[in-house]
Amino acid sequence: MGNSGTGAGAARLDDRAIQTFRSALRGSLIGPGDAAYEAARRVYNAMIDRRPRLIARCADVADVIQCVNFAREEGLPPAIRGGSHSVPGFGTWDNALVIDLGGMKGIQVDPARRVASVQAGCTWGDFDHATHAFGLATPGGLISTTGVAGLTLGGGFGHLTRRYGLVCDNLISADVVTADGRFVRASEKENADLFWAIRGGGGNFGVVTSFEFRLYPVSTVYVEPILYPVEKGPEVLKFFGDFIAEAPRELSSFFAYLIVPPAPPFPEALHGQTVCATVSVCSEAEAGANLVRPLREIGTPVFSIGHPAPYPAVQATFDALVPHGLHHYWKADMVNRLNAPAIAAHAQYGPQIPTVNSVMHIYPLDGAVHDVAKDATAFSYRDARLTHIIGAISGDPGPMPKYREWVRSYWDALHPHSAEGSYVNFLMEEGNERIAASYRGNFARLAQIKRKYDPGNLFQVNQNIPPAAD
Repeated sequence: MGNSGTGAGAARLDDRAIQTFRSALRGSLIGPGDAAYEAARRVYNAMIDRRPRLIARCADVADVIQCVNFAREEGLPPAIRGGSHSVPGFGTWDNALVIDLGGMKGIQVDPARRVASVQAGCTWGDFDHATHAFGLATPGGLISTTGVAGLTLGGGFGHLTRRYGLVCDNLISADVVTADGRFVRASEKENADLFWAIRGGGGNFGVVTSFEFRLYPVSTVYVEPILYPVEKGPEVLKFFGDFIAEAPRELSSFFAYLIVPPAPPFPEALHGQTVCATVSVCSEAEAGANLVRPLREIGTPVFSIGHPAPYPAVQATFDALVPHGLHHYWKADMVNRLNAPAIAAHAQYGPQIPTVNSVMHIYPLDGAVHDVAKDATAFSYRDARLTHIIGAISGDPGPMPKYREWVRSYWDALHPHSAEGSYVNFLMEEGNERIAASYRGNFARLAQIKRKYDPGNLFQVNQNIPPAAD
């Protein structure tokens, strides 16, 4: 992050100012002396242990405006918390004002227009529940507990992305509270520069309080996980890379090294075994089994099970593996192609995956993502074919130093064969150069827009884009 967010105004903040602020809110305000503080300061990644000065649980947009004005006037960096799924822990910060949007969960679906308006406290589980009633969906993440806001602002991808694009590609408009406390609409017709920036530029430009999304007729999908012996990893990965590049857009599939969870649908004989796998989802349920067949025929899988399922159920498949409160350490990169040295690095490090919760996934970023020009939104990597994430995740903090070394060694081996930057939602605290590399040619324009909407860098608790110099 570009700024430490230590909160220069925290020391001079007095009880009278806090009480005045509290009385102006419809929601609740929590401080270190309150019984709810310890629980309220905790975030998704248990590695993050920070002590904000205040936590405001906003009830509405008026509360958000009050929070932004208070933070600016009192010199407190605001930390924006939507679905509270930020692995770097940007939903909290030492001596900050946490603007918690988690109570703002309104959703309105217009099935005739195929549009959904969603407040910023919603998760994708909330979103999918509301839209599925009408047989509609839009690209979301792969975990239903992920927040709509953070995923969208970073670009966002999921099982429907090859067919319908990134999450941000399906954003029609957004309501934003800017650093000066104004409430503005961002769309192609209103504040178009801000609209460009929030589609991939993260939380740098204001507090987005609601989103309007385009929807598609998706209800029942076909899903098929296929597990292979771990030693088949190089063969499966090479085939996967060639296969997914040519697959029809309605099919999405990702590659993984994993430890088989000790739970259905996996047979007990496989529980705890390390395997490699593909997980495929087809938005045309009737076509799914046939489209996935080539992956099923790579040698002899140790397990496969394909079936139609409601889209929200598929989105929630992995929720139980990554509940709130585990310790996370991630590294990631964009990938243009899976060359032989990269496949060899995966074969060396992938089988060392340390826990059943940990991840080594390779996701496709082609199809409809490539239909959009690299300078059409802040999200720049429209030419990457894949992105990988290596994540050590554990309920026990004791072994995490060893697990972090696995992540770093794995990433170091892959990085020379990857693109320069990363998907920003997979970044932790890796420094300004990595942030700039993840935006490439769009970074300078983002810095100019930052100067226009947040010249004082009030919104600094994020993958920070400093305002351009005058």
